[in-house]
Amino acid sequence: MKKEYDFSKGKRGAVIPTPGKTRITIYLDDDIVQGFKKQSEKTGKGYQTLINEALKAHLRLKDKPLTAELVRRIVREELAANE
Repeated sequence: MKKEYDFSKGKRGAVIPTPGKTRITIYLDDDIVQGFKKQSEKTGKGYQTLINEALKAHLRLKDKPLTAELVRRIVREELAANE
């Protein structure tokens, strides 16, 4: 690499931010993820997109605070509905 390149002010991560999206780390049960991945293969949509759609659909119906237990319940209900 040429010495004329200066990366001292460089930043790690995505170069172009995605508006309206926030990167998070979340732990989901293995069976939940596998269920969404199977559904993903059938629909052609990404499994993360399907999880996002399931959460959006649920939140539009009810005004409850989003807790880890609520997310688990939502995902389980969505998987059961699509089996």
